Amino acid sequence: MTLPLIIETKPEDWSYVSEGGATIVFSYRGPHNVQFSDHVLRLRKVAHGSSNSTLLDTIAEQPDDSMIAFQENIISKLVPSEFLPSLVVVVVLDEDWLRSLVVLRDGDRPPERRQTDQIDIRRNKGVLATDLIGGTPIAVEIKPKWGFLPTECHLSPETVALKTTTCRFCMHTSFRMEQGGIGTTYCPLDLFSRDGTRIRKALGALWAGWYESHGSLNNLRLFVEGRMAKPDDDHSMQLLAHFFTADEMTDVQNLRESFTSALAQALLDSPILPLLSTLQRTLDILDVEGLSKLYTQTSSGSSCDGLGSLVPDPSMEEWEDFIEVYQSDHSWDHTVPSPGHLRYYLMAYLLSATFKDCSIIIRPKSAQIGSFDATIIDMDIKSMDRLGKWEKLDRKIVEHYRSSGSQRRCIDSQCMDLKNCRSGVSKMYHRLVSEYLWGISGMSDLCSAFFFS
Repeated sequence: MTLPLIIETKPEDWSYVSEGGATIVFSYRGPHNVQFSDHVLRLRKVAHGSSNSTLLDTIAEQPDDSMIAFQENIISKLVPSEFLPSLVVVVVLDEDWLRSLVVLRDGDRPPERRQTDQIDIRRNKGVLATDLIGGTPIAVEIKPKWGFLPTECHLSPETVALKTTTCRFCMHTSFRMEQGGIGTTYCPLDLFSRDGTRIRKALGALWAGWYESHGSLNNLRLFVEGRMAKPDDDHSMQLLAHFFTADEMTDVQNLRESFTSALAQALLDSPILPLLSTLQRTLDILDVEGLSKLYTQTSSGSSCDGLGSLVPDPSMEEWEDFIEVYQSDHSWDHTVPSPGHLRYYLMAYLLSATFKDCSIIIRPKSAQIGSFDATIIDMDIKSMDRLGKWEKLDRKIVEHYRSSGSQRRCIDSQCMDLKNCRSGVSKMYHRLVSEYLWGISGMSDLCSAFFFS
């Protein structure tokens, strides 16, 4: 198959949309083009100051972007295709074209992102995907984060009380505020609760954080007519008010209440949040503390090595084998994890991190407020070399929270179903999916066919 060439478009045809830690997204705004219209371009990023040895060789043939293979071969076995974006095709890039794009659009990026990384102009290939932001009056992006509290099994006496009472996101927010970051009252466990009142509370907190931070917090992003909206943009606020309240006047409080009510119903009608919470908790069954203990017990781990530092990244074939084991009816005793299963637990934690870091795009099915579609995006492969950094960060966050004297109580609505760690992962997964997805109107047949076939 002949791949499309990015040089068939002009850099000015592409508008900045958003970015995450690994990729940056641009939306096509040029003349009609069969291959590019209604699509976004996802480009890989690279940290400033990376040496040439860490960058890709422009001469060597690069494989198709791994995110496509990962979604098609791995994620699609865990998440129904109805809730996944269409990663259409790999597109061939051009270094001079990318340099021009940087000159044109780098100023549209958040300052803190520009200071950290840049488009990887040495990449030969990018990814075209269906544009979920354009072609609709509004779109909402929510980054839910961690949707569960860990079980007690592998937590230390110093951390168990905190980690089973306050969720990771709320502790991390406290840590960020101490470092000078922007605060928020948002708690993911409210959003994941499947309780209408708590979901509206979570959405209200997300809105308040978005509004008070002038749109800089990344847990909520609003898009109007394909462009990111900001609270100080009167035109965007008027369009949001018109959509959610059918009122041209922008009463911020009224808009917030209408927004939270509409989105809460959309999330209650969708199985996405309980599915994400189930995947996160059944893949992160040991917590990073238990994972670290298991790692140091093996011949490949030692006290001077960071968690996962000596472990190669899994191949796609290994990921496929992992999914087969994860979905099988095995009943390992997770209270005493076997060192022989170390690689499984490491891969499980990486995959859990993918679901902890993903986003949800919610967009109306029509031009009027009513029913919505929800799609999970940003499900990239995580690398083993990040495990050590995550372990250190976890330790810092908990130590800071303990010293701060704070203790916010976060309620995990699913926690009572995880009596202990002895149940098999597959049994937890199917039990939670059954409990939370089976009765959802219009979703019963889909869920039963996907999860219980």
